Amino acid sequence: MFERLKVASQYILPKRGLTSLAGRIAEAERGALTTRLIRWFVGKYAVDMSEAGNPDIASYNSFNAFFTRPLKAGARPITEADFACPVDGAISQLGAIDDQRILQAKDHLFTTTALLGGDTALAAEFRNGSFANVYLSPKDYHRIHMPCDGRLESMTYVPGALFSVNPATARRVPNLFARNERVICVFESPEHGTFAMVLVGATIVGSMATVWHGVVKPKPANKITQWTYADQNIALKKGEEMGRFLLGSTVVMLFRPNTIAFSADWAPERPVRLGETMGHRPGF
Repeated sequence: MFERLKVASQYILPKRGLTSLAGRIAEAERGALTTRLIRWFVGKYAVDMSEAGNPDIASYNSFNAFFTRPLKAGARPITEADFACPVDGAISQLGAIDDQRILQAKDHLFTTTALLGGDTALAAEFRNGSFANVYLSPKDYHRIHMPCDGRLESMTYVPGALFSVNPATARRVPNLFARNERVICVFESPEHGTFAMVLVGATIVGSMATVWHGVVKPKPANKITQWTYADQNIALKKGEEMGRFLLGSTVVMLFRPNTIAFSADWAPERPVRLGETMGHRPGF
């Protein structure tokens, strides 16, 4: 009952206003107040600062600087397998795309066309392919890396709602990942063909950023906006950073048919870490 009420309240809360306020607080440089906020957050969510490139809480001049902190060198070795996990987090769902349908949670499906902002041609690339949804909780490292080598083809901003993307909300809000604000990054891999990484926004997520663009906040913010990069040769290697969340959210990965066989130990609710083996090319 409590979970149902908590999720239901999201329909009436001023999510965009709360997110805007959280963004301003996260960007503010308030000296001792900022340090106290970070220290409280580290304690509440049991953040492991020993893995951070800079473990000194007092050295961060804003909450965003702390939240998007880099890891220390060697903290996340990158597997030599074909596909590496791109984030720290927990698997929401993964598996085969049923024609265009993706499993969000029990009794909840959404389509690749809806997720990709109505782009039917792009959605067709992933018909009967594979997907993985990975949730980044507040305690996690919040930079996003490449699962394999890829050359950037396009990026699309899709406006939407800002529901939470935690597991409880995923169980109860239909089409959650296809109705929230999102940034769709499409890559071409020399070995694996077209794949997509969809960064899903959420309540309190100040913004999403990519390494080639910075913070993705087009104006007007209520229209789908696309950037193409076919002529810029933006190529990223497996394990390289491609983006980051300013506060936690979810990454949805889409692969074409017969591209990836997920590791046998990958299953819903399992914690995962950047760099571990996500899968292999089928037959290899």
